[in-house]
Amino acid sequence: MTTNAAPENKPLWLSMEGQILELTDQDMTADNMEATVQRLAHGLDAAGYNVSGHAGNMLQLRVACEERVTAGRSLLNDFNGAVSTLRIEDVDNPKVAAAKLAVEVGAAFPLLKDLERRQDILDIVEQTRLDLHIAKAKEMVGEDGVRYLITVEIDVDVITEALGISREDYDGVVAKMAAERAERERVTGLLESVADASDAEKVMHLINNDVAEPLIIEIAAVDQATIDEANKLMEAELAEKKRLAEEEAARKAAEAEGPSLDGISDEDMLEYIEGIKEIMEFSDQESEIRTMCEQSDYPKCLVDIAVSEPDKLDELETKAGG
Repeated sequence: MTTNAAPENKPLWLSMEGQILELTDQDMTADNMEATVQRLAHGLDAAGYNVSGHAGNMLQLRVACEERVTAGRSLLNDFNGAVSTLRIEDVDNPKVAAAKLAVEVGAAFPLLKDLERRQDILDIVEQTRLDLHIAKAKEMVGEDGVRYLITVEIDVDVITEALGISREDYDGVVAKMAAERAERERVTGLLESVADASDAEKVMHLINNDVAEPLIIEIAAVDQATIDEANKLMEAELAEKKRLAEEEAARKAAEAEGPSLDGISDEDMLEYIEGIKEIMEFSDQESEIRTMCEQSDYPKCLVDIAVSEPDKLDELETKAGG
């Protein structure tokens, strides 16, 4: 494309087409064509382009006018109409979208398919893509719009300006997204470690590792029913663990207390009472007596008698043959 510097660096062909858009069919008759071309050229000269004094630019203008006559309408009318129908999914790949645009509109306006115009069309498509993404982000609630624009790789300065947020707010969203990515990686690793397990077992594994339910549903690809099933299984397991723990605690408590009076043989009874009496000669404080008796593994039933009814020890001793 041959052009001189012009206001806002607008490509010459777009400025030409902008002026051609305003022409009437009367302007394009054979009798008026040359006058129209000259008028357009002088108008472009005044706008900062070198057209009248540049053979190549004058040729480009004449061809553009001829295409307007052949098509019966302006290129810019078709081009702007095609751009206005673009959706986000149409511009995911700007280069492909630009090429498609050039081919479709260029069917009636071959000059549009010139290689010199390819970058200009691509720039327009990329700006359209940006505008569409920003419009979508502005419809979102809270920080969702910021997240969306970050995901589609929009520049930070564009995001802060378009959404009217501070750089600190932007950085905060980036930090949250980084933490979420790290958590997803952790969850993925947890799933890999139980790859051969059932869905319920996988979910139980994730719950036990403090993974939030929404993330379980997303990454483990399960539904709420599977999570509910896993929770019920875990409740049953916890109940069984609690029961076993209570039984073990009771067993240990009974073991610590030692046998009941009826479970102590006469020989052991005499040995225990003798030892307890020796302790009672050493101290008359209940706490000390209990501590020393526990250290000697004397049955709790005898220790209770010793600190509450010490005279009963003599009865038990006599009964045991002492």
